[in-house]
Amino acid sequence: MIIVFWISIFLIVYTFVGYGFMLYLLVKIKRLFSKPFAFKTDAVLPTVTLMVAAYNEEDIIEDKIRNTLELDYPEDKLQLIFITDGSSDQTAAKVGNFKEITLLHQDLRAGKMAAIKRAIPLINGAITVFTDANTFLNAEAIRELVKHYQNPKVGAVAGEKRILVEASADASSAGEGFYWKYESKLKKLDYELYSNVGAAGELFSIRTALYQPVESDTIIDDHMIAMRIAENGYVIAYEPGAYAMETASADVKEELKRKIRIAAGGMQSILRLKKAANPFRNFVFTFQYISHRVLRWTIVPVLLILVFILNGLIAFSKPVVFYQYLFALQVLFYVLSMIGFYFEQRNIRVKALFVPYYFCMMNYAVLAGILRYYQKNQSAAWEKSKRKA
Repeated sequence: MIIVFWISIFLIVYTFVGYGFMLYLLVKIKRLFSKPFAFKTDAVLPTVTLMVAAYNEEDIIEDKIRNTLELDYPEDKLQLIFITDGSSDQTAAKVGNFKEITLLHQDLRAGKMAAIKRAIPLINGAITVFTDANTFLNAEAIRELVKHYQNPKVGAVAGEKRILVEASADASSAGEGFYWKYESKLKKLDYELYSNVGAAGELFSIRTALYQPVESDTIIDDHMIAMRIAENGYVIAYEPGAYAMETASADVKEELKRKIRIAAGGMQSILRLKKAANPFRNFVFTFQYISHRVLRWTIVPVLLILVFILNGLIAFSKPVVFYQYLFALQVLFYVLSMIGFYFEQRNIRVKALFVPYYFCMMNYAVLAGILRYYQKNQSAAWEKSKRKA
């Protein structure tokens, strides 16, 4: 029982903290023996297709279009495609007012991946950039993304996701903002070591020629599109100089809905990405994939419960003060999380309680997402999350 307890503790700590430290050390060692790829400032810019899949985004779609038209990239090398399948509001009509944009619309809503598949034959750019309708890009985003394709090993490039957080943020805003800052640091190190292990739909790009059809029932299409390219031996680069900005989820309920969907999609992707999990194909990539994704999306939430139960049994069956103190600390952490939940429901802001509360919420979402996936209750159609103004 004690052995299982400590193995579980090790895996939990490694997943959330240890992997970051190990990445940092490995990158430090790598820097002693190799230099980063040198980009040419006078390289010819490739043709680019920017694709946006929007569903009932009438309130924000015109702002998204204006933001897109202000991107610093030659007009003659930039194709813009907006897909509004299934939208029942004025999204399609508003997009249709801009002659610079190719609009694809049909009344049937079959999910984001199905919409993307419809657009693929119309792409004429050597690079395809995907971005969400409710995110805004910095003007240099495309230039920053495409420079990485000077390296023939790069097959996809992920941009950075930034959450706009107010000083008086609630738990969902502060937690989501902190999470993505931490993720950004991990992704920088992942890429410097070898490759990223996925991409966020807010902003990422691929070599168009490397695109592989992804199953239409795919829940997290952005992750799968990038990972299928990586499974074929290409690197997923990371570029923080290209970023997508969006506000946080409207509240914890909306954030939880989004996290559960991602967790269900994460389980689906793990079952489908068999090459990525095979260390005999590319040991370093598999090490990164399992450490950064698989452990978070599978066993760690279960181990948290197991550690709590085992710690309680050990603490009450053996008169060892260390285990009793450790169990007391666990109880305190979860009590603080429940207090954080109580305060959040009453709109009381206590930032010290955001971390335990958000941490527990995230891990609950993983368990709920796994259950939803196996019960086949998760639709591939994107569920629009409400976000703060």
